Amino acid sequence: MSSPRPPVYVTQPDLPPFEEFVPYLREIWDSRILTNGGPFHQRLEAELADYLGVPYISLFTNATVALVTALQALRIQGEVITTPYSFVATAHSLLWNGIKPVFVDIDERTFNLDPEKIEAAITPSTTAILPTHCYGRPCDVAAIRRIADDYNLKVIYDAAHAFGVRQNGQSILRHGDLSVISFHATKVFNTFEGGAIVSPDARTKQHIDHLKNFGFVNETTVVAAGINGKMSEFNAALGLLQLKHVDSAIGKRRSLDALYRHALKDIPGITVPECDTSAEANHSYFPILVEPSYAISRDDLYARLRASGFHGRRYFFPLISEFPMYRGLPSSSNSNLPVAKSVSSKVICLPLYPSMEESVVHGITKIIRECGCPTSPSDVPGLQDVSPVGLATTSI
Repeated sequence: MSSPRPPVYVTQPDLPPFEEFVPYLREIWDSRILTNGGPFHQRLEAELADYLGVPYISLFTNATVALVTALQALRIQGEVITTPYSFVATAHSLLWNGIKPVFVDIDERTFNLDPEKIEAAITPSTTAILPTHCYGRPCDVAAIRRIADDYNLKVIYDAAHAFGVRQNGQSILRHGDLSVISFHATKVFNTFEGGAIVSPDARTKQHIDHLKNFGFVNETTVVAAGINGKMSEFNAALGLLQLKHVDSAIGKRRSLDALYRHALKDIPGITVPECDTSAEANHSYFPILVEPSYAISRDDLYARLRASGFHGRRYFFPLISEFPMYRGLPSSSNSNLPVAKSVSSKVICLPLYPSMEESVVHGITKIIRECGCPTSPSDVPGLQDVSPVGLATTSI
């Protein structure tokens, strides 16, 4: 009897062969330099800037601390316009800085901030815009830049999903006053845990580097109320090794994405968002929308997949605006966010990671096709036995 297949989760960390990491560990052991901008840290900053095609990068312990620091670096106060359709750290970074989030609706095609809604939400207290390149799909950066220029606003992009994404031949990370990337274990490129801020010039990078190291300039000079946001040498060393494999990893993601699209293209009630043809995607996520016309509900399909060992995630459900610390804001009302509310109620991100076998795609899409045929949820074996509520989660 064959052993049962282990569960398949929405993502799995991509790691290089362990034996390739051992020489890096030996070098750290021999040098005894573990942090504080050591040689691996400096090399990774330089090689990432070159790979991504950006001017300057500052490495951080994680992207949330990087977001908090980016807002500090630009001295953002008052109100910031942002998206309700993102990971909660996007808005949390505002609260940690004493800033009021103002949520506006998203575009139904890209799931990013709708520029037409941004302008209507600007008040005398607005100081910045904080959009997310959702699923790595580029925001309408030109429209956002025009609005920011017209109203003298700063723009900080939450680019956690957008590692390596290019639009019209250039890195999407070059847009805005600052961009923040995540190197979390679940991302396209990971350093176990980590993140970075992309800066447009050396002066801005220097200021950010001071802020991430308690505000120190030298042994006796502190110029700002900084934080400890430094990336360790272990994380940076892994990042250097990961860069050697990341193109191959993205290529495998691309192949799985294409396989999903082919298998799902003609299932009634299942919408697969179109690719942005102007962008070179990193295929970080594979979202589908389960429409009301599908035979069973989104949550019933989600439960059916889990019952079969396929652990997708409802990214992003609920909306950030529905959590207790945000739901009292005027901008959090469902009437203000109809598109975001609709997408959130329909979305499932299906498992996708480089080492995933093609048979997983076939298994998942077979279930989605079969669930689209029954006339009622009770016709699907096991569906009633799994609750979609209260299930264990993994941070993105």
